[in-house]
Amino acid sequence: MLIKELNILNYRNISEANLSPAKKINCFVGQNGMGKTNLLDAIYLLSFTKSSLTSQDAQCIMHSQDMAMVKATYVNDDEEMTVSCGLKVGRKKQLRLSGKDYKRLLDHIGLIPLVLVSPRDQELISDGSDERRRFLDAVISQYDRPYLEHLTTYQGLLKQRNALLKQLQDRPANDADNAVLDILEERMAIADHYIFNQRREFINAFIPYFNEIYSAVSSDKESVSLSYHSQLADRDILLSLHDTRQRDIILGWTSQGVHKDDITMLLNDYPLKQVGSQGQQKTYLIALKLGQALFLADRAGARKPILLLDDIFDRLDQQRVENIIRLVTSERFGQIFITDTDRQHLVALLNNKADTQVFHIIDGKIVE
Repeated sequence: MLIKELNILNYRNISEANLSPAKKINCFVGQNGMGKTNLLDAIYLLSFTKSSLTSQDAQCIMHSQDMAMVKATYVNDDEEMTVSCGLKVGRKKQLRLSGKDYKRLLDHIGLIPLVLVSPRDQELISDGSDERRRFLDAVISQYDRPYLEHLTTYQGLLKQRNALLKQLQDRPANDADNAVLDILEERMAIADHYIFNQRREFINAFIPYFNEIYSAVSSDKESVSLSYHSQLADRDILLSLHDTRQRDIILGWTSQGVHKDDITMLLNDYPLKQVGSQGQQKTYLIALKLGQALFLADRAGARKPILLLDDIFDRLDQQRVENIIRLVTSERFGQIFITDTDRQHLVALLNNKADTQVFHIIDGKIVE
């Protein structure tokens, strides 16, 4: 899968851009704040129907403008398709595939596999388990459509159960309340099991990809591990939801379920967050994302994910940077978009590799 043409209008600080990217490597050079990350975010939008930078669509529209548009023509083997996303102040987001509107945005997820590597990935280590679950969900949703359906259903049921639990903090539960909770919990258990099984299956299949990438980037200097932890591994979730109902009423939220799942990240058998240097933590995160790209490529056959690398070379030693470039420019990876502040640095790293384009970004204007 690759982008043949990219058109951007009024997206964040990019007033207008029309690009014909190289099939393999595309480098975007510019000082901080010039729009490099915004350009990658526009590409991300067309895969995931949302920004990677904000949950508010209106914040993606350039100041003083009332609409934004991102459009791209994609090629996979001999097949060509066009995807566009229109944003307008006060209006519903409009996503189109080859000129036809989607009835549900969910139906688009997975069509254009994509992996983003950025400084914000540090949140996977520094923040709570929500971020790590989002990582799982983002990968699995790109190749398993029923997973996204179950996840959306589960989140809706969880919200309903939590709302009722909070109401019951102020009054005793009656028969109708308990009947509603029974129904919610039965439906949650079905989604719970599917999500748990798919997450467990993914981690087991993904670990070899992760280990391979980390070993290649670090030159085998450290040992790492990745493991998945869930309440469902050792208990029946339906019984647990029922047994903890009274406690959950006191808490005002649901204490059991896949929304409590987490990933454990270890470096040399110790928690990565506690013992890993900045370079080691960044290597771990890059291995997670590049491993994801290889995993998705194998799942999707010929559709290699588009790879977005946003300012990833900071705090890595020269050897690790060279190892990363050697990896991503191999035939195992697809089309790549890289941002950096230093043109000479990128040129030296890429060393005249074939099918490469370099673009300069200044105040949202992009020049080849």
